[in-house]
Amino acid sequence: MRRKSKKPGGIFENSSIKEQISRLEEETGRPDLWNDRKHAEEVLSRLRRLKVRYEGWASLVQEVEDIHTLYDLAAEENDPSQEEEEEELRQQLAEAERKFRELRLRELLNEEYDQKDAYLTIHAGAGGMEACDWASMLLRMYLRWLERKGFSTQIVDMVEDEGGIKSVTVEVKGDYAFGYLKGEAGVHRLVRISPFDASGRRHTSFASVYVSPIIEDDIEVDIRPEDLRIDTYRSQGAGGQHVNKTESAVRITHLPTGIVVQCQNERSQHKNREIAMRMLRSRLYEYYQQLREEEQEKKAIEKKDISWGNQIRSYVFQPYTMVKDLRTRVETGNIQAVMDGDLDMFIEAYLLQQWKERQEAVQT
Repeated sequence: MRRKSKKPGGIFENSSIKEQISRLEEETGRPDLWNDRKHAEEVLSRLRRLKVRYEGWASLVQEVEDIHTLYDLAAEENDPSQEEEEEELRQQLAEAERKFRELRLRELLNEEYDQKDAYLTIHAGAGGMEACDWASMLLRMYLRWLERKGFSTQIVDMVEDEGGIKSVTVEVKGDYAFGYLKGEAGVHRLVRISPFDASGRRHTSFASVYVSPIIEDDIEVDIRPEDLRIDTYRSQGAGGQHVNKTESAVRITHLPTGIVVQCQNERSQHKNREIAMRMLRSRLYEYYQQLREEEQEKKAIEKKDISWGNQIRSYVFQPYTMVKDLRTRVETGNIQAVMDGDLDMFIEAYLLQQWKERQEAVQT
């Protein structure tokens, strides 16, 4: 007997999405739509995302139905090649399960600004070369994961130090960049035998990751000119003679919060200042949002000590290999795969945990 396909846990509401698509399609047909270009682009972007979302589930449902049909036909026939058909069905089912996990994960990204682009910032903790090398390893890990997922990336600021990176900020563009990355914010701990220690001793290093959404200018964030200190300096690292000879790099300090952003990627000081201000708006929005949501906390994520007791995830290379998320308890022994960008298990577990907590809060 054919079993009915299960619904995805109440996360996806088919009828609601179809209604939203219909309303947006009606709006795109209005003759005055392009009178407000920004609004028109937002409408078309929302419509595109909803269609991709709906069509993904519709396609998956059809695939599952096809698998059921093929299974029923194979079960009725007494064919010597039945084992080959069963193997093909297993492969199709595994692919359907992969698509289901991916679609379910996207359904969990339903909070404000989840669909936005994001800034990903990594700061090395105390520890000199060891910590800077760890920050470099994390940057490589995230860039590999982002490449796998089809996001575009641009390094907008990087401060290198002996042994690696002292701090780096990456602009990440693509649908739901912030939603996917937000759970990575926090302190990441590394335990390994240091390549910089001639005695071959184990070292513990820390690095902090901070994620904030890239928000539009129409989002209200109170930034007073008198609260800013703006410094210019010569860019460091690659970029040619022009970059290093002119004070094109810009650093902005928001005095009331102590938040510091900087950009040295562009040759133009004006362009670097524009990008730095956009980063500051993003950081301030996330900072104040956290203060509202977590009144008991004295400081936001980027103000936590990059040290023991605050880590969200541990990466152990010796004496055994293990990566463990301390919030969800998800762990794996394949540390090399994680460092090569295999982060899906951790990101999915975090988003599921957050979704369940929101559901429980609504029910109580």
